[in-house]
This record gives sequence, C-alpha cells and structure tokens, in this order.
Amino acid sequence: MTTVLYDLADMVATVTINRPDALNALNSDVLADLDAVLDRIRSDQPRAVILTGAGEKSFVAGADISEMASMTVREAQRFSQAGNAVFRRLEALPMPTIAAVNGFALGGGCELALSCDIRLASAKAVFGQPEVGLGITPGFGGTQRLARTVGIGLAKEMIFSGRTIDAERAWSIGLVNAVYEPEELMAAATKLASGIASKAPAAVRAAKAAIGLGIQTDIDSGIGIEATYFASCFETEDQTEGMAAFVEKRKPAPFQDK
Repeated sequence: MTTVLYDLADMVATVTINRPDALNALNSDVLADLDAVLDRIRSDQPRAVILTGAGEKSFVAGADISEMASMTVREAQRFSQAGNAVFRRLEALPMPTIAAVNGFALGGGCELALSCDIRLASAKAVFGQPEVGLGITPGFGGTQRLARTVGIGLAKEMIFSGRTIDAERAWSIGLVNAVYEPEELMAAATKLASGIASKAPAAVRAAKAAIGLGIQTDIDSGIGIEATYFASCFETEDQTEGMAAFVEKRKPAPFQDK
C-alpha cells in the first residue's frame, strides 16, 4: 500500500491518506488501499482508530475528478458503490474512529469524515459537498450521513448550494466535535483515542453498537437494544474488575478485553 499509511501504537491505529500532491483525493487505488487497511484493523483489533490526511493542506479534497470525468453511467455507479462499500466498512468497525481533519474535507473527504464516529478539526479545515458545481450529486453517502449529522435543512443548504464552511461553522452546526490549532490537532486526536483505549474495550464496543443500532429505530426498541448490550458487559472480567475497583476505592487494573 502506498496511498494509505497504517501505524499501530499503544492500542491506537493511525490511518493516513497519503496523496499529498493530489490533496489526498480519492481514486480507485486509494479506495482499494483503504479497504486493505480495514482488513488489517479487523485483524489487529486496536481499541481506537485515527484517520487523517498527509500534509498540511488537505484531509481529503474529494474524489479524483480526473478519474471520474470520463466515466459512463455504469462506471459511475460502480465507483459510487465501491466507495460506499469501503465507507460502510469503516463506519461498521467495532471500535471508535476519530477523523482528524487537517485541511480540506470536500466531497468525498467530507463523506469520509462523516463515516467516522468523532470528528476533530484543525482551525484551517474547510468542509463542503460541492458536487452540484460539477454536475453531479454526492456519491459516497453525503446525502445520507450529512442529513443525519447536522439535520435535513442544513444538509440541503450545503449540498444544494455547494458552498463550503469553515471549522468554526462546522463546529457550530455539530459537524465536528472540537476545533484545534493545526499544530495541536494530532495531539488532541491521540489524547482522545488513548483515553478511549484505556476504557473497557467490550463496553466501548457495546456502547458504539447500541448507539448505531438504536438511532435507526424508535426509542422503545432502542432502549431494548441498550439493555441487551448493557447486560452483555456482565459476562466480562473487565466489568468485574472495574466495579470491584470502584467499590474498593482504588484505580482499576488495566482492562484486558476479557
């Protein structure tokens, strides 16, 4: 893999889209490499994942227009399906994922960030779905995830107008969780990921699954889903240790994912 870099340290995986000369634009090679990295993550089972872009200018500036420009209808559908399949695999990872958005997150880049659980942004980050200015719609889930994240009205405004927004506006509408100075972004993402990694992994996975499944249904069904995942934690040694440490007023031993 050359277009996507992978590093694993202290139970945190860092994935870097690595086409800085092309502003990390997504093409078929990037999607294939990202898919392979997701296989690696599934095998390694880190406790948290950080996704970012190489260089200082761009997280991912979008899908590669030079590749898309001459596509037929059938080729465009296959390209959209391929991207959506990879993004859904990212979204479905059992451990939390954090997008560290260090610059442009446009089109497919915004859609990639939306596929992560948490988004942290550099103060220089720029977000948008500018596809209508190219005569197309978002193709990697933007019409679906953006509306679910910021609400239908704001999503329609961004997508219909194609206008971009800065990091502070992205924070104000709930598109990102926090904004940091560029030099502080990766440290903040690593600190958050490490904090997540220090918690009981089975509990974190169960919480992510309960949120993901519950948000798609009614509140009563969601509460039932939560109760099932809550109960499942009581089969783990980490739950026994965590509660014993609380009762005994001591710090729990490192969680072992057992």
